[in-house]
Amino acid sequence: MKSTTSALCAAILCLTVTQAFAADTNQIVTNAMTELMINKKVDQIDKHFAEPYIQHNQTVPSGLEGLKGLADAAIAKNPGFNYELVRVLAEGDLGVAHGIYQGFGPVPLVAFDVFRVENGKIVEHWDNLQPVASPNPSGRSQTDGATQPVDLDMTAANKAFVEDFMNTVLIGGNFAELPDYFDGDNYIQHNPNIGDGLSGLGAGLKALADAGLNMRINKLHRSIAEGNFVLTMSEGTIGDKPTAFYDLFRVENGKIAEHWDVIADILPDQDAANSNGKF
Repeated sequence: MKSTTSALCAAILCLTVTQAFAADTNQIVTNAMTELMINKKVDQIDKHFAEPYIQHNQTVPSGLEGLKGLADAAIAKNPGFNYELVRVLAEGDLGVAHGIYQGFGPVPLVAFDVFRVENGKIVEHWDNLQPVASPNPSGRSQTDGATQPVDLDMTAANKAFVEDFMNTVLIGGNFAELPDYFDGDNYIQHNPNIGDGLSGLGAGLKALADAGLNMRINKLHRSIAEGNFVLTMSEGTIGDKPTAFYDLFRVENGKIAEHWDVIADILPDQDAANSNGKF
């Protein structure tokens, strides 16, 4: 009994420390995005970011000078720049911001930004961006829906569940098992081309196939979870184009209940502004 109690206490302590670490990361990411992107204080980059700063956005040079150059051109000198932060989640030293940029290009962009924190500052960044689209067949936008993680004690279980779904169905191709991961048509979809429910998902995948654009996910690079939210970062193809898939899942009662995504092309290495790779 004593050893069992000790093990339980150790597990609770570990969970408490992990949640506290994630809360710190969440706050660091929220503060950085608020000050730089929302309040446009581009002179505060050194307060929130530190070298060596590893950049995985393929259009931006690595290092803080690359970030400062982007901030100067896209934010400081761009009166049309605007950012809306919709939701933030964090696990350990990794934080995720989901929001919408205006002014980075001719159309607004929905984005997942992923940051790695070290010694209280952001030292690495990944992202995926996609044009904002009209509401999907179910009338949902790419960012509306639940925003706050809950069920924090279920983080590990939900992460394992979503990873199993990715590896079994989307990577393994076992689509006959798809219903095992969803509660029938009680499933909310935010992909701009697909409606709610398993029926909507099936119709959307069929439409892609009919257009000769089969979607294939080949590798899950990373997953980040907090409570009932799990973000996956994976690589594959649409048609013959190398593609990055960022998928955010909300799990409820052991099933996938809601899904958001951002899908973008992967540039050839020779066309990238840095050598760090997309993932």
